Amino acid sequence: MTIEQHINKLRQELNLHNHKYYVENAPSISDYEYAQMLRQLQEIEELNPQYKDPNSPTMRVGSDLTNSFRTVRHNFPMLSLSNTYSLEELGEWIDKVEQEVAEAEYVCELKFDGTAISLCYENGHLLRAVTRGDGEMGDDVTENVRTIRSVPLVLQGDDYPSYFEIRGEIFMPYSSFDRLNQEREQQGEALFANPRNAAAGTLKQQQSQVVARRGLDCTLYQLAGKELPFSSHSESLKAARRWGFKVSSHMALCHSFEQIAQFISHWDEARHSLPFPTDGIVIKVNRYADRKTLGSTSKAPKWAVAYKFKAEQALTKLLKVSYQVGRTGAITPVANLEPVLLAGTTVKRATLHNADQIAALDLREGDMVYVEKGGEIIPKITGVELGERDASSTPLQYITHCPECGAELVRYEGEAKHYCPNQSHCRPQIIGRIIHFIRRKAMNIESLGEETVELLFENGLIGNIADLYDLRIEQIASLPRLGDKSARNILQSIASSREVAFNRVLFALGIRFVGETTAKYLAAHFGSMEAIMQASREELLEAEEVGGKIADSIIDYFADEQNREIIQRLQRAGLQFVAAKQEKASNALEGENIVISGSFEQYSRDELKALIEAHGGKNLAAVSANTTLLLAGAKIGPAKLQKAQKLGIRIISEQEFIQLIDGNVAIAEPEPEIESITPQQPIQGSLF
Repeated sequence: MTIEQHINKLRQELNLHNHKYYVENAPSISDYEYAQMLRQLQEIEELNPQYKDPNSPTMRVGSDLTNSFRTVRHNFPMLSLSNTYSLEELGEWIDKVEQEVAEAEYVCELKFDGTAISLCYENGHLLRAVTRGDGEMGDDVTENVRTIRSVPLVLQGDDYPSYFEIRGEIFMPYSSFDRLNQEREQQGEALFANPRNAAAGTLKQQQSQVVARRGLDCTLYQLAGKELPFSSHSESLKAARRWGFKVSSHMALCHSFEQIAQFISHWDEARHSLPFPTDGIVIKVNRYADRKTLGSTSKAPKWAVAYKFKAEQALTKLLKVSYQVGRTGAITPVANLEPVLLAGTTVKRATLHNADQIAALDLREGDMVYVEKGGEIIPKITGVELGERDASSTPLQYITHCPECGAELVRYEGEAKHYCPNQSHCRPQIIGRIIHFIRRKAMNIESLGEETVELLFENGLIGNIADLYDLRIEQIASLPRLGDKSARNILQSIASSREVAFNRVLFALGIRFVGETTAKYLAAHFGSMEAIMQASREELLEAEEVGGKIADSIIDYFADEQNREIIQRLQRAGLQFVAAKQEKASNALEGENIVISGSFEQYSRDELKALIEAHGGKNLAAVSANTTLLLAGAKIGPAKLQKAQKLGIRIISEQEFIQLIDGNVAIAEPEPEIESITPQQPIQGSLF
């Protein structure tokens, strides 16, 4: 046997024993025997570095070298899940699904409380591990994930795709969490508040050797790829188990609301005996064909939802109400509380949303209040213990003037919040707009952080977003904690932002109600900043996703002389004010304004929209006099159909649409993937 063959044999045996111990929980050799075999492999590899392999079992121990995390783009977006908090809300979601899909099947899974991860495999070997990040881009944490022993470095079998991704959750079991906090307490270090924070903090450690010692675990629950050879979610997870992934063996395949409710009822109680944290149930439509029919919004799939367990509640004292000013001038009241432990974390503050909520709760400083975590994340006050109220207390009076600049607050018609109208001279609004401008999804000026923005503002170097492009190296370098190198990095990042696409520039301006998706539609519809600035309200309403409130906000923004001056300066600075022309598959739909309604057999709605644009057409959200075609699927909205018939608009089917583009079918985008999580205990019902 050659040295290379001996190394490969040891690696195969160690991978097998690792899987039996950490995934199957059925070890076939002692810990001592495993350690001896691992040491033998380590010694041989050190003597024969030509056979080094990043996925060798010896990599499980980690390294004491410092890692740096580079940001990478997900091949398939990691979308969020919509949440439900009652069986009634869940029933409404199921009704919507079954309006589109007959005889739907659902997979119920426990939702682990950890941090989402995407693992990429190429030819059966772990290639890359990436955090969720913002859903589009995340941090490459491969070296740290290699130390998690339940993550296979090399897959079993030979029927896996040549390239695919699998999504899951990295979490910290209670046993690892307790041991870690005991160690930190002995060393006089701050304790982690809960296993979720501990898992997230551990995964971002700079030394993988530290990660290896902390006892993280990983469960996998969703495959992503262009050519997955499966017709359903349950089928794909069975295959994932065969390949060596740790996938729960106790998820329920349900066919009715009653079966789903039974699963939820069981785990609402049984979760308290689990060895790991969980905060809800994920319900997914099982068949991939049904998922395609249902499609997704820009933020979440329509074929999956999370049912969140009822939040824990605590009683504590309301000490004081303070007020924060956001970048749009919105005033948010904040309850400052006597610290109380709630769902594993110490809560000191809670949002009060607006004046109406304060009045509805009849809040008074000094009250004993009930605090919950909305979705077990954001603390909120849900009630007052009137039996403990001081008789001398008086109702809270909502502020009338901005706590930052003193301007009199306004409340716009139809708005719940109060606003400070002094947008040009109110410090948190100015800084907030600049911070929004530099964020990753906007201009992505990486070298500028929030603290640096505040430093530049306080020293009078910037007062609006356009000032960033006038900064000089000597101005920045002279500031505290900076210097020549930092100044050069900042100016380089600012210079690079001149290449950012027009739709992101539009989003970065921070126009009220114009989010990332709306900015994309506006950029695609109008093509340039000048066209948007000159558009009438009626013309703005023709763009996808633009309603009356958004149209009015855009008009108000560009009517402000100061904003127009900033736009002119940004244009002179060289920012992209024109949308890049997309390559067309054909001009078959040139001049056509198309509205899509209903469900379709061959393409999802998102795919049809992409096809329309690829062949020169324009997507409209609503039927109007400008609409030239209504692409009608099954269960078309009756109002749209009626209006189209009344206006004499041509109505075509999916097959007629395909004929219309004369077979020039663009490649479909991959189905977006999501975060979800899985359990390890049985429940009555059909299991797979």
